[in-house]
Amino acid sequence: MAVSKSSSAKQQNDRDQEYHKKSEPLIPGLPDDIAELCLLHLPYPYQSLARSVCCSWNRTITDPGFLLSRRSLSLSLPYLFVFAFHNSTARIQWQAFDPRSGRWFILPPMPCPKSVFPPGFACTSIPRQGQLYVLGGMRSDTQTSINTTVVYTTSTNQWSIASPMVTPRSFFAAGNLNGKIIAVGGSGAEYNDSITSVECYDPRKDTWEHVAKMRVGLARYDSAVVGSKLYVTEGWTWPFLFSPRGSIYDLENDTWQDMKDGMKEGWTGVSVVVGDRLFVISEYGDCPMKVYVPDRDAWQYVGGDKFPREAMQRPFAVSGVEGRIYVVSSGLNVAIGTPIEGQNAELIAKWEVVAAAKGFHDFSPLSCQVLYA
Repeated sequence: MAVSKSSSAKQQNDRDQEYHKKSEPLIPGLPDDIAELCLLHLPYPYQSLARSVCCSWNRTITDPGFLLSRRSLSLSLPYLFVFAFHNSTARIQWQAFDPRSGRWFILPPMPCPKSVFPPGFACTSIPRQGQLYVLGGMRSDTQTSINTTVVYTTSTNQWSIASPMVTPRSFFAAGNLNGKIIAVGGSGAEYNDSITSVECYDPRKDTWEHVAKMRVGLARYDSAVVGSKLYVTEGWTWPFLFSPRGSIYDLENDTWQDMKDGMKEGWTGVSVVVGDRLFVISEYGDCPMKVYVPDRDAWQYVGGDKFPREAMQRPFAVSGVEGRIYVVSSGLNVAIGTPIEGQNAELIAKWEVVAAAKGFHDFSPLSCQVLYA
């Protein structure tokens, strides 16, 4: 009987503590609705860090309605998420760049095998959902491709493991088409095993399924999403005896078509889409920027400021948001370009450079993705 009373008293004590936690004010002296507004205005990444302050803050911030409120109030802002590796140790690291303040934030370590070859991954994102996807990759110890799907979510500042791809692959292209993740080609189980299969991931169902295959396997060079189509090109390769190949995937019709000659032959660098315009930062000379003109199937050089080549050393990772182009270089310096129309309707660009901290000096970028956080 004594044991029963002791157990009953403990249960009552637990209930009292739980009630106290739920009735605890978010911020003493403020009504909870005002306190919640204060939490809503906390910028990334401090919102996820604030969860550890107390149980009531954690309960409020993790509530699905909290994220909906933040979106409805248009409080989420774009950040650049840069995947980089250390030049000497090959250690991989994700960091986020705030283009408004110029500050960097280091993300939690990404879960993956210890021995990986950094360029083997493919990255893409669903910006408005605040989700970053890192797909596949290659183990450096066995030189075999892997099929993992790793997801980072800005609202929690945490990584999670989603359903794996059907086919292990590395050195492949990936893109977001209407909220679906597309993984294209690449190397299969073995390094030299070129594959033509294509997969589509549905984030709502957490499932991968095969879609229409590519007509030919392409060596990954660059890819871009324009509208509802994914453009994949292998670029010019040494000794430049043959024109590069390129293909276009249409998700709505689940079909592939060949890329036009002018587009694939002038695609000579890393691409970025701003609005409905496709730009390329060339990888030769002073790295001039070009824009593709669909009606003429031709590339046109962008005037204005020259690309700041002195401060920006290859390799480059590029992304675009809200009318601006962000180029991340070796050492994680960031060049911000703003393309505008000149007096004669020609495109010109203005560039500014944000120098990175010395701690990033030995890092090279692999991917640059925009997420709203």
